[in-house]
Amino acid sequence: MVRFFTATAHSPGPGPLKWDLGFYLGCLAFALPTALVAEFYGYRVWGNFATAAYGFGALHSGWLLLSARNGRTPRGLLGSRWCGIAAVALLAMILPLAVLVIRRLTGVDWLITPVSWAAQPEVWVIERSADLLLHHGTPYVDVTALGRAPVVNDYTPYGPVMTVFGLPRALFGGTPLTDALTDARWMFALAACACVLGTLKLLKWPRVPVGAAQLALACPLTALTWAVAGPDLAIVGLLVLACALAATGRGAWAGVVLALVVSAKLIVAPAAAVLAVFVLVRRGKGLDWPALARFAIALVATTAVLHLPVYLVDPAAFVEHVFRFPLGMGVVRSPAASPLPGHLIAETGAIGQVAAFVLVGAAAVAMLVWLVRRPPANGSGALLRIAVGLGALILLTPATRYGYLVYPLVLLGGYLVFRMAEAGTHGPAAPPAQQSAATSS
Repeated sequence: MVRFFTATAHSPGPGPLKWDLGFYLGCLAFALPTALVAEFYGYRVWGNFATAAYGFGALHSGWLLLSARNGRTPRGLLGSRWCGIAAVALLAMILPLAVLVIRRLTGVDWLITPVSWAAQPEVWVIERSADLLLHHGTPYVDVTALGRAPVVNDYTPYGPVMTVFGLPRALFGGTPLTDALTDARWMFALAACACVLGTLKLLKWPRVPVGAAQLALACPLTALTWAVAGPDLAIVGLLVLACALAATGRGAWAGVVLALVVSAKLIVAPAAAVLAVFVLVRRGKGLDWPALARFAIALVATTAVLHLPVYLVDPAAFVEHVFRFPLGMGVVRSPAASPLPGHLIAETGAIGQVAAFVLVGAAAVAMLVWLVRRPPANGSGALLRIAVGLGALILLTPATRYGYLVYPLVLLGGYLVFRMAEAGTHGPAAPPAQQSAATSS
């Protein structure tokens, strides 16, 4: 399987190497300030590791660029563009996660002191939701019956499926060793990796462009999320897997997996429209209504099975946590407020709030027009439309976080891999000129 990752990595020419150098320098510009001034302890730990990782990537890319200009071709691992990716995976993902998991055993995460958090609040909340599910049949507490004023961390703003990632800790935690091994971030990471492998298998192991790995794996948002939180990586991994299932004619299974995605985090619900259109037109020989019916039935039935049992236990709590809180209509207001365009516009006042929602609606209409006039003809087309749609939603929604931009970045990386699969790029390495074109895309 190594050849699928290394085939386009050697002798790429100056163009892709200039991109690599710019990419790692840009990532370094994000990591270094994070190490020095970030509000959260986990961010600073990650920033220190990531500074070393991206610094190495920049130096390595600069060395390869100089070697290429001097007519030299380094061999072995150090001569591969994948060397920088490997450095990021080790130094900016695996090692900081391991350090933070061990640091978390000191038990200070629940304090209102971000400078001590070894895991972001979503990790604790998801693990707690699993414990609540086991003991009360629902991961959602009645925030009006706590005997005190509710706070943000009382909320579980996810669907019932997200609770699954906290079950190992709820079931087997309790000692330092088992707490470390069952940290929910390991579960998110394992799920994301399983989705990547499943997708590549469905696509018959296409070559993975270095640029795709940079977007989906090595960019700071992915590496930071991996180390300090993780749920978004598992969700976007499932979303890419659903696209792979739809692209290979497994519409019903795509509906099941998409139901898991939507039942974990509602932000990705717009992907259902894109995949529905894709399933309908995928064959390119007329509209495939039976395939769409299978997809829709699987999606709706699975979503109902996942939601109804929890909803019936406490309908009011379900609505408060899953719908009202994320929309900023709950008893406590969502703190999601990154300085993205939608938030900045909404902060100008009542007119700004209306304008932000009008922009969201306009983006939704534009996406629907795009889908109707130019429906996705293949998996890469579906991924591109989902990436653009989610990116617009994240940028324009008043209550959002910049970390959610990991969704369009990973989807764009997946788009490049799907393009390789659709072009039939398997097997031995292409000539250097072709390698340059493939990797620079």
